[in-house]
Amino acid sequence: MAAALAACEEKQATAPPPPPKVSVAKPRVETIIDYFEFTGNTVASNTVKLVARVEGYLQENHFKDGAPVKKDDLLVSIQDDQYKAQLQQAQAQVLAAKAALVHAETELKRYSDLFKQHAAPQTDVDRWQYEKDKSAADLLSAEAQVVVAELNLGYTKVKAPFDGRMGTHLVDPGNVVGATGQTELAEINQIDPIYVYFTINERDLLRVIADEKAKETVDTTPVVERQIPLQFALLNEDAYSHTGHLDFASISASPTSGTLTLRGIFPNPRGAVLPGLFVRVRAPAGKPADALLVPGDAVSFDQQGSYVLVVGADNVVARKGVTTGAQRGKDVVVKDGLTRDDWVIIEGALQAIPGRKVDPQQVQSAPDSADATNSQGG
Repeated sequence: MAAALAACEEKQATAPPPPPKVSVAKPRVETIIDYFEFTGNTVASNTVKLVARVEGYLQENHFKDGAPVKKDDLLVSIQDDQYKAQLQQAQAQVLAAKAALVHAETELKRYSDLFKQHAAPQTDVDRWQYEKDKSAADLLSAEAQVVVAELNLGYTKVKAPFDGRMGTHLVDPGNVVGATGQTELAEINQIDPIYVYFTINERDLLRVIADEKAKETVDTTPVVERQIPLQFALLNEDAYSHTGHLDFASISASPTSGTLTLRGIFPNPRGAVLPGLFVRVRAPAGKPADALLVPGDAVSFDQQGSYVLVVGADNVVARKGVTTGAQRGKDVVVKDGLTRDDWVIIEGALQAIPGRKVDPQQVQSAPDSADATNSQGG
């Protein structure tokens, strides 16, 4: 019995397990800009369907499908023999009209002099006055026909209206085009610069309007002339590396969705961004301000909302509800609920229980590598 009692006393004297080790760090303070974030899609800044404006046989396509072209490059040739002949005919009519006008002016002067000498009747003077006026009108008509013939001859050469990229050809050489209307020959897109269309919801739109009203000085410059900066990233990109500005805002919001259509314009010199892609767009929502950032893994969620676990001076864990903002790489902006001096558990949170002690290991919160590649954002 004495031995049993001694063994029990030894068990009762066994020390409790040490508190779990956790890594803690203070929130990182950075000057960032809050952003509105949208989903948009890319659209060519110019799209033209090339058509045959005159009738004739298509002689040759001078472009390769999908190839880039420069402004005024020859793209399509239509047989032009007929239109060259029509131009010569119109030019001949101009010469005949000029000759008739010179003859009428000469005869009018002659009969006018004879009339003054009482050697010719007034009817002859009137007749040659009529011939002169008619010849002048015929000359104007003939000159107009020359302009029309030159235009028709020019239409046999279809040229690129701007620098762009060709689509596939729609008509093969040897086919008659323009016989039953304007035959589509091909399509050309201009993608430098490129447009990005997106919409802003009613809540954010009203926030922007309220911010404008709150300014001390009202800016009367139209929104599209303020060069409001925009950035976008493709779906496989982390950094918002494409920069441009807002250049269009719809004049009214959609009554069904309450959204307003906006458009940004972005340089695309290499043509790497194609029309029809979905992109993530962001626009600054205010001036730069200091913000607290913590690793995203340090933020947890329950029925009460978002929270983080912090360690107090006595190494006791406490729960703090927080209001989070935008994601920055692997970090999250904390708008409310934390101070700069709080020690946030960033590793080992599963072993930490509010109200119990832990063994905190202080580390320094380092910027996420994705943040370094991004410009200021939030």
